[in-house]
Amino acid sequence: MPRGLIISAPASGVGKTTLTLALARAFRDRALAVQCFKSGPDYIDPAFHAAATGRVSVNLDSWAMTRQTIEALVGRGADADLVLAEGSMGLFDGVAMPGVSGSGATADIAAMMGWPVLLVIDPSGQAQTAAAVAAGLRDFRSNVRLAGVVLNRVASPRHESLVRGALADAGIPVLGALPRHAEIELPKRHLGLVQAEERRDIDHLIGEAARFIVRHVDLDAVLQSAADWSPKPALSAANFTPPGQRIALARDVAFSFIYPHMLEGWRAAGAEILAFSPLADEGPDASADVCWLPGGYPELHGGRLAANQRFQSALACFAATRPVHGECGGYMVLGTALTDAEGVHHAMTGLLGLETSFARRRMHLGYRLAELASPIPGYRTGARLRGHEFHYSTIVAQPDTPLATVHDATGAVVEETGSRRGNVTGTFFHLIAEDK
Repeated sequence: MPRGLIISAPASGVGKTTLTLALARAFRDRALAVQCFKSGPDYIDPAFHAAATGRVSVNLDSWAMTRQTIEALVGRGADADLVLAEGSMGLFDGVAMPGVSGSGATADIAAMMGWPVLLVIDPSGQAQTAAAVAAGLRDFRSNVRLAGVVLNRVASPRHESLVRGALADAGIPVLGALPRHAEIELPKRHLGLVQAEERRDIDHLIGEAARFIVRHVDLDAVLQSAADWSPKPALSAANFTPPGQRIALARDVAFSFIYPHMLEGWRAAGAEILAFSPLADEGPDASADVCWLPGGYPELHGGRLAANQRFQSALACFAATRPVHGECGGYMVLGTALTDAEGVHHAMTGLLGLETSFARRRMHLGYRLAELASPIPGYRTGARLRGHEFHYSTIVAQPDTPLATVHDATGAVVEETGSRRGNVTGTFFHLIAEDK
């Protein structure tokens, strides 16, 4: 029977990802099968999880997904010894207006699955107050159980002793204490972590983190703190509608932001995925019936994409007869131009009129609920789609027919409607699930 545990924290930037990766590898080194999940809309961390465990990690999202879908996805952990689900933001952080099965908070998944929470606390600049924070999180919601605490970035043995004593007085077990150790810090970028495939040393980095954790965390206590869990039999993932039977999928470091559960759902429904690399100047497979361009970091590769005429001409030829859809970065590449953060103007494919700029940075962040005014591959007019938007580009021009009416999680209308021109469509949000 597998055991389940949530890794969470009071806030972002405390060390959840590093601890999750280190624990996953350390338990794998003990010959345990470890299954990771990511709570919330993050398309980067699951790739790091896979590097640590050798198993595909997927997102669990209580705002966008039904409980049935979440239970179907976690069923993949049925053959694991240990499930580690990494949270997002702070433990109880979600949106004010609940979605399908919750607010998107990590606590929703903890309560739904019955997995206790291993809390990562950074007591920098604190001592006994860290215990008050942990106790407040423990008592905030009755159906969320705290397994214990791992202290991160402890300044000195005296500092550790003060914090441990306060936590003991509060009845909260400390399962580990990590001194500052810069070598295991993972590099950041504006959307979060640098992607796993960009780090040739990722296996060494995770291995070093695991060795560090072994010296400072009681792995036996962590394993015992996880809850026995009886997963339901995995349900069919075919409710994730594929956009076509043969899908030409842009796939390289400029086009990598697509949720793993979407790809698995497409395959489970019988679709074939034909990957191609725009950065390698490749076009979509001519035998495909649809082309999908995920998001990523096209602004870091604007010059190459603009120069890759074989990619651009092949995509234009494809779009003349078959549907093409882009999400966020993919949508920007379908537009006429992209200005990067240095102010350099790059001509894009011109299949849509969209023009974007990173020189005028403005953060767009949040859940999105879109009602389609016209169809996109796999979804009819009127379909309601749940997704998430996170980018720093500014719309300079968006002259094409709006694709959808889009609301944020509060119900407010947002200006990023997406666009349609002929067979080509695009959205700024990344699709998570249909709202059924």
